[in-house]
Amino acid sequence: MSERAAPFYCPYCGDEDLRPSEEGHGAWECRSCSRAFRLKFLGLLTPGSTGSTPSASDGGTP
Repeated sequence: MSERAAPFYCPYCGDEDLRPSEEGHGAWECRSCSRAFRLKFLGLLTPGSTGSTPSASDGGTP
């Protein structure tokens, strides 16, 4: 089985000095701007989708 993908840069400052956080799965810390963030996989898009992502309010169905 392959490893999980890791972010290449901080979504806030753009720096690449990232470390996994002890907060749990998908949590990362940026050592440059001292921010912590979490990444979450939402799912696969269907072919021909409009590019909008499902929201929690509509139950996740396009």
